[in-house]
Formats: sequence, C-alpha cells, structure tokens
Amino acid sequence: MASEVTNQTSATTFILVGFSEYPQLQISLFLLFLAIYSVTLMGNLGILVVIKINPKLHTPMYFFLSHLSFLDICYSSVFTPKLLQILIMEDRTISFTGCMIQFFFICTFVITEMFMLAVMAYDRFVAVCNPLLYTVVMPFQFCALLVAGTYMIGGLCALVLVYTLLQLSYCEYGIINHFGCEYSAVISVSCSDSSFSQITCLVISIFSEISSVLVTLASYVFIVVTIIKMPSKGGLQKAFSTCTSHLTAITIFHGILLLLYCVPNSNSSQLFVKVATVLYTVMVPMLNPLIYSFRNKDVKDTVRRLISSKLNSHSIWL
Repeated sequence: MASEVTNQTSATTFILVGFSEYPQLQISLFLLFLAIYSVTLMGNLGILVVIKINPKLHTPMYFFLSHLSFLDICYSSVFTPKLLQILIMEDRTISFTGCMIQFFFICTFVITEMFMLAVMAYDRFVAVCNPLLYTVVMPFQFCALLVAGTYMIGGLCALVLVYTLLQLSYCEYGIINHFGCEYSAVISVSCSDSSFSQITCLVISIFSEISSVLVTLASYVFIVVTIIKMPSKGGLQKAFSTCTSHLTAITIFHGILLLLYCVPNSNSSQLFVKVATVLYTVMVPMLNPLIYSFRNKDVKDTVRRLISSKLNSHSIWL
C-alpha cells in the first residue's frame, strides 16, 4: 500500500495526447495553427507598435487596447507553441512543474482578459454617455489602477487554483487527453479526491464571469440607450456597428468559458473541451485586433502611413 501511495504522489511527467487520435490531420492542423498564431502575433504586435508611435492614440481607450493585445499575445503563447510541438514531434511529454506553470499563466491571462474587457466596456460607457467629463472620470492614474487591478485579480485566482491542484495526488506518467494543461484535463489524471479543487474552480469561474459580464452588459446597455437618442443617423449606425462587433467578440469569449468552467458536472467530451480551448486560446486572440482596432480610422491611417513610409524608403534604396 505504501508503494502505491508513493507512485500516485510522485508524478513528475505527463503525456499530452493532443490530436493524436487523428494522425491524418497532424500536418494540416500544424499548418493551420501556425498560420493563425503568426497572424495573432503580427496583428497584436502591430497594434502595440501603432499605439506607441501615434500620439493621437495615447488615450485611455488605446491604453486598454494595448493591454488587451499584450494579453492576447501572452495567453496565445502559453498553449500554442506546445500544441505545434506535439503535432509534429513524437515527444509529447511535459513535466509536472511545467504543467503547473503553464496552467498558472493561462489561468492568469484568461481571467485578466475577462476583467480587461469589462474595464474597456466601462471606458466606452464613460466616453459615450459622459463625453464632457471623460478626462475627469478617466485620468491616467485611475486607468493604470484599473489595469493593475485586472492583473492582480487574475494572478490571485490563478494562485488559488494552482494551490488546490498541488494538494492532489497524480498517477505517475498520467496521460492528459489534451494539448495543454487545461483544468479539467489535469483533474482527470488525479488519483485523489478532487471535489474541493473543482468547487473552488467553480466558485472562481462563476465570480469572474458574473462580475465581468455584469459590468460589460450594464455598460453596453447604457451605451445603446444613449446611442438611440442620437439625432445623427450616421453616428447611430457607426456606433451600433462598433457595439455589435465588440459584443460578438465578448459573447464568443465568455460563452466558451461559461460552457467549460461554469457548468458543474459537465459531461462534455474531451474533443469538445479541446476544440473549445482552441477557440479561446488560438482563434479569439487572432480576431481581437480585427474587431477592436483595425476597424478604427486612426489605426488604419497610422498603418497606411507606416506602409507608405516603408515603401518610399525601399524605393529610395532601389
């Protein structure tokens, strides 16, 4: 019995299954995810550069957008490189320490992004509903405090969840039916009672979802009411278009997280969990720059000027 307990608690390595049950799709999935990840990095890095070089974009809205792009780069980079590795390499192992670190960072960045989206919605509420008081209500110090608060909440929630996972015993060489250390996949290789950890995860997920979604929805309700009262039809159409695209992105992001973490005793298949994780860790970070930034006139003008200056400098050298 003692040796059995020792084997259960001495897990040092996990094996990631990934999408190995579909060997004929490995190369195709690798190329697809590599293309998406490349676009994600270029798009979000592009937003950071554009905001940095254009003084007109040094406003609270773009300050928050720059942190959203940073978060998209970070949490996309937590899972995607490992996913790409196990699609083309035979070595599918990840150390126990590496698994816990990966989980900590993905949890931190995802929860932080949830609250960052809520902060951005509040910022737009102030800008649309109280434009004359905008600079008074949203000074830089307050914006920095809001951003710091989102990172702090994300980090604290992740620490609590990692602590509950570290209290569990794991079977040596546990096989994780996932491409990364996603919560339900890690729990599935535990050899001990994980009910406390699952309850903790459920409480943190519900708290994060409800608080961030309420702030976001309340902000957009007030925004829509204010927009409807606008006399200009052009401004009305543009504002509705912006709100619709933002809400679409938020709905996809929160909808996936609600299905994965806020539904107790979920009987979701492992394939569904993996596909859902791909959507919010690989696809959403690629779409955010398109939805929040590149549709903006100031951003597009800055990008055009950058491209034009590069082309002109190139033609001079030729």
